[in-house]
Amino acid sequence: MKFIRKILLPIVPVYYAVTSLRNKLYDSGIKKSTSYTLPIICVGNLSVGGTGKTPMIEYLINLLKDDYDLATLSRGYKRKTEGFQLANEDANAETIGDEPFQFYSKFKNDILVAVDANRNNGIKNLQSNDNAPEIILLDDAFQHRKVTAGFNILLTTYSQPYFNDLVLPTGNLREPKSGAKRADAIIITKCPDTISDDEKQEFIKKINPEKHQQVFFSTIKYSEEVFSETGSKNIEELSAFTLVTGIANASPLVSFLKQQGLDFKHLNFKDHYHFTQNDIDELREEPLIVTTEKDFMRLSPYDSLRERLYYLPIKVVIDNANAFNSMIADYLKS
Repeated sequence: MKFIRKILLPIVPVYYAVTSLRNKLYDSGIKKSTSYTLPIICVGNLSVGGTGKTPMIEYLINLLKDDYDLATLSRGYKRKTEGFQLANEDANAETIGDEPFQFYSKFKNDILVAVDANRNNGIKNLQSNDNAPEIILLDDAFQHRKVTAGFNILLTTYSQPYFNDLVLPTGNLREPKSGAKRADAIIITKCPDTISDDEKQEFIKKINPEKHQQVFFSTIKYSEEVFSETGSKNIEELSAFTLVTGIANASPLVSFLKQQGLDFKHLNFKDHYHFTQNDIDELREEPLIVTTEKDFMRLSPYDSLRERLYYLPIKVVIDNANAFNSMIADYLKS
């Protein structure tokens, strides 16, 4: 794969030029972008996958749900339905996508969860709902420029920051690095607990934020327990198990479990992987399975796995969270 990416290097300038032109057409107003009167907060990235958008959306839900009527709006990647879908009791990972289904499973009593590849259409449908939201959280929509979000949060990882990357197909960037200028807050995600102030300053220097931007750093905090549909186990109680992941980057999770001294084997699938019946038949031979919360959304419907299937929750911890929360509050007040 790395070799193929290297030989595709001559295509990089073409991709760069096309995406730059697209952004310039939106910036100049030649291509139309729709603004809305209700607050819209966008969470996204410049690179493909694995920056922590889902836990960031959940952070915002927990921050705002007690004071506002919220809705999340996602594309619903790899779902088997089309158009606008509003999650209800019949929803599952196949009808709305694994990440939106995760939002619905955890927050269905507090928020609306919707999917639509056409974000403008999704927003209009939410606005016409009998329980119309006061705030919409746009999931993975930084490049969806047909909508002008009121507040943009850009995520980039500590291990692969956007400023050290190239655009596709050789690199991982969906658009040139200059796109970061559209962000209001830039968050360096998946930082080690040991990140120093000097390292933070070096990151900020390389980002060179605009006057309106603030840079934050966040870490992943793993739960001390794994959960099933019927109960939970403390991580320390886990004997030999099989770790199953279908996410963009499982390395942080694998490192965490190894640091706990746990005995496990790892079955690593591609991001948003649709498990086949053959996969399920093989997995049901495993006595204990631990997976991510997102993968649990796709695996839990299989009755043959339920007694042995557990997931490990994570959450985002933002350094200087008060300043970040204040940015969000100030935007909503304005």
